[in-house]
Amino acid sequence: MSKALQTVYRAAALGLALCAPAVAADPGLHTDPLNFDPVVRDGYEHFYNMDYDGAIARFDAVLKAHPQEPIAYDYLLMAHIFRELYHQDLLDTTYYAHDSFLTTKRNDVHVSDQERSRIESLTNTVETMCEQRIKANPQDKNAYFARGFGKGMHAAFITLVDHSWVTAAHQGLAARNDSEAALKIDPQYADAQMAVGIQQFAVASLPRFIRMMVGMFGVGGNKEKGLKALRESAAHGVVTAVESRTTLSLFLRHDARYPEALEVQRGLATQFPHSYLFRLEEANLTKDKGDGPGAIAIYKAVLADGRKPGYFIDARLQMAWFGLAETERGQNLRVEAAKHYLEAADQPTASDWLKRRARLNAGEMFDLLHDRPNAITQYQLAAAGGGDQSQAEAARRYLKTPYTGV
Repeated sequence: MSKALQTVYRAAALGLALCAPAVAADPGLHTDPLNFDPVVRDGYEHFYNMDYDGAIARFDAVLKAHPQEPIAYDYLLMAHIFRELYHQDLLDTTYYAHDSFLTTKRNDVHVSDQERSRIESLTNTVETMCEQRIKANPQDKNAYFARGFGKGMHAAFITLVDHSWVTAAHQGLAARNDSEAALKIDPQYADAQMAVGIQQFAVASLPRFIRMMVGMFGVGGNKEKGLKALRESAAHGVVTAVESRTTLSLFLRHDARYPEALEVQRGLATQFPHSYLFRLEEANLTKDKGDGPGAIAIYKAVLADGRKPGYFIDARLQMAWFGLAETERGQNLRVEAAKHYLEAADQPTASDWLKRRARLNAGEMFDLLHDRPNAITQYQLAAAGGGDQSQAEAARRYLKTPYTGV
């Protein structure tokens, strides 16, 4: 599979009255009735604020109350997948914003057998239940959406964790087909626009030759149509509105449309001020837009809030320290950048991959500061045996020859 196709499929990617009856089925309702359940809505609030354990507890209660509803399994699948991606430092967009993501597979990503089995089981259950419902009623729009939603989330998981490009591409296409089926039945089913928008933008991002080959199989793409579909889902979706805004921001960033991406992201950060990732991405986009001083201010504000007890839930501050150091590096603030790369490396929840990446970059800063002893120390740590080795080659090279910035 081409690098461009790989690139597209990366981005591609969130108590109360349990005894209350579910919302009655309504043919005029343009989403699954269960999406309006108060426990579901509460679960989503916890999910968007990154309280994944709290979301899982609520979605598990929903599933126990509605075991016959495939969308209930989707809620739980979503929370489990995103909790795992976050704990693996795989929701940091600086990781896959560049092509190095395609050629360098991290070898420190280890999903437990128990968690992987749970994710696979939930995915398979959704697919089986939806197939049975569609067979019984080919006009079941909610079954089409639930199946596509599950496949789309699973595609994101295997893309980021396993680099399973071909399988992920097939699942992404299946998600689009299911969503288009739901929209054919109900053109106002706004939630289904998300998968269509992702695929439209993805296919249109391919090189011309590959795009022609894909077109031979009836799969078309158009970036503006993709963005329009995402905006439709963002404006009117019930369970994909926030996800669509997040994806819209990523796609606009992909095309270097930074002011537009930043406008979307600022809206998310304002709506969910206690969501560490939404706040962090606002800083990342401000950096990418070229506003170094502005980005530094936002990173520092995020870190200050991160020191407040209970402000963020399970904040992985290494991401903010690393982003701050990268921005300072771009502003030629080498002393500060070296210090903050080391802050990132020293965070207790940092993955081995991020620790080594931060130490390699700190070594580069020390070399540019003509502090060779400290540079060597960091290169040795980045090149140490065991664990992730994606930074080792560069570190060993700089152990022999100092980094000069060229």
